[in-house]
Amino acid sequence: MSAPARVDASLTPVETASTPAAVDHAITALAAVLTVLLTAVAFWLSYEHLQEVAARHGMQEAVARSWAWPATVDLFIVIGELLILRASLAHRVDWWAIGLVTAGDGASIALNVAGVGEGAGALNYVVAAVPPVAALLAFGALMRQVHAYLARRASTGVNPPPTDVDAPSTPVMVSVDRPTAPPAAPVPAAVAVPVAVEVASTPVTPAPVPVDAASTPVDLCAPVVYPNRVDQLVRALYGTDFTQPSTARMTQAMAAAGLGASESTARTARGRVKAREPHLADLPTALTG
Repeated sequence: MSAPARVDASLTPVETASTPAAVDHAITALAAVLTVLLTAVAFWLSYEHLQEVAARHGMQEAVARSWAWPATVDLFIVIGELLILRASLAHRVDWWAIGLVTAGDGASIALNVAGVGEGAGALNYVVAAVPPVAALLAFGALMRQVHAYLARRASTGVNPPPTDVDAPSTPVMVSVDRPTAPPAAPVPAAVAVPVAVEVASTPVTPAPVPVDAASTPVDLCAPVVYPNRVDQLVRALYGTDFTQPSTARMTQAMAAAGLGASESTARTARGRVKAREPHLADLPTALTG
């Protein structure tokens, strides 16, 4: 395999920018500031001279009117310049705005020169004409900078950030040699091994397992109901301490329940309970009674 050709960057002519980007931006900003300052100074000189002209021609006693009168001329210049600036930002031409500036500047120059009076020297007329002419030229310089800025934005599409590194005009191609990877060893094909699968030919059904029923039957006895209240009281005493209640205990319980305290009645009731529930006779007998 032949090695790729290399291009020596030192042998390629590179065009360097004559002005760094940072210096160019600084000069542009300074020129814009000086242009605006010149416009303001020239506008003020022209405005003040027109005020003096108005004061000498009928407005000497009306000071406020003499200062307001130049605005009827110079404000047309300001309005026209603002409209021209707006049209420039919109990439179009506003002929109406250009007409306002032309009319305002022409009237300002004429009134400043005429205000000098007859019989004055030529230099006096020049001094009077310089401020409005300077204001007009300064605005033209400002518009030129605005148009250059808009044209630069239109050509690039975006505003690139300023950088101090100048890009070469001729691209330099650099090739890098990469080692050739050795061919991979062939991988043997996998050998298929048959796997025997046993399939059950006869389904196996588990035999049911019989469940033996409980060998001990449970006899469910209906509850014994005693209609006699004394019998109920005596039957309840059997379940307190699991002994056969004595005569004294039965009579005490009968007296507490308001059933009298007859011992014979208590014994008779105990006999009826034993007769109906013979298993109660197996309980131990109390010590007394």
